[in-house]
Formats: sequence, C-alpha cells, structure tokens
Amino acid sequence: MAGIENILDIIASQQKQTEDSIILAAKKKASEIEAEYKVRADREYEEYLKKSMAKLEQEYKNGESSVDGEMKRKILAYKVVAIDETVENALRKLDSMPDNEYFAVLEKLLAKHLQHGNGVLQMNRRDLARLPESFGKSAAELAEKAGGTVTVSDKAADIENGFILTYGLISENCSFRAIIEAERDGVRDTAAKALFGQVS
Repeated sequence: MAGIENILDIIASQQKQTEDSIILAAKKKASEIEAEYKVRADREYEEYLKKSMAKLEQEYKNGESSVDGEMKRKILAYKVVAIDETVENALRKLDSMPDNEYFAVLEKLLAKHLQHGNGVLQMNRRDLARLPESFGKSAAELAEKAGGTVTVSDKAADIENGFILTYGLISENCSFRAIIEAERDGVRDTAAKALFGQVS
C-alpha cells in the first residue's frame, strides 16, 4: 500500500514539475512575445508620429502658402483699383483745368503728333465753344515747323477731351483717355511706382 502511495507521490511530483515547467516556458514565451510586440509597437508608433508630423507640417506649409497667395492677390487687386482711381482722377483734373492751361496742354500734345501734309484737327463741342483765337494760329505755326499744315474743323468730334488729328484717311485719337489706354502699361507702372514705391 505504501508502495502505491509512493508511486502516486512520484507521479504527482513529476506532474507538478512538468506543469511548472510548461507554465514557466509559457510565461517566458509570453514575455518574449510581449517584448517583441512592444518593440514593434514602439517602432510603428514612431513611424506613425513621424508621418503625422510630416503631414501636419506639409498641411501647415500649404495653408501658409494659400494664405500668402490670397493676401498677395488682395494686395494686387487693391493696387490695381488704386492705380485705376489715380488715372481717373488725373483724367478729371486734365479735363477740368482752366481754359488757358487746358489749351496749352493741347498745343504740346499737338506738337508731338503733327506730320508732313495737310492735317485736320477735330475737337468736342465743348472745346470748340471755348476755343481761344490764339489756338488756331499756334497750331498753324507748329504745323509749319513740322513741314505741313493743320486746320481746326468746325465739325465736333465725339470725344471727351483732346482732339482727333486726321491726315487723309488716317485719323489719330488724341483724347486723354485714348492716349492713356494706348500707354496703359507704362502709365500703370508709373502710377504704381508713385503710389507704392518700386514695383518688382
């Protein structure tokens, strides 16, 4: 009887050792797996963090670039409006000058556009009504220096100010607006420099 009990004790002891060994091996394996997955998780977290930071940085740069672009567009739009207003103010000032100053400007303008041959000069109805007698004489003298003649027409031209100068079939619109429109880029550059400093 005692022999059976000893055998049973030995079996129980061996079983206990086997169980302990299995449990110990399982715990060890679990620790290894846990450590491996922790390293992997840390690595993946670092990669995710790096990608997220890069993405956020790019989004920030894109947002900054977008805001910067929008601001530049608004500033440019403001400058265009300010330049156009300045041009319109200049046109109004030219048009509302006292008669003697206004026709002195027209004489200078005429001198730049006279050619050889017989020219005809047309003005609007308002300017014809206030035309000084000396203007026709001055125009004739200027034309003679240019090697031609010029006659002021009694027929009114459909322009705001200035004049239309015709030689044969070729007419040149020398109204202030037409001159500014023809030289728009140069006028805008000059106005931009005066209003905002050097323009790149």
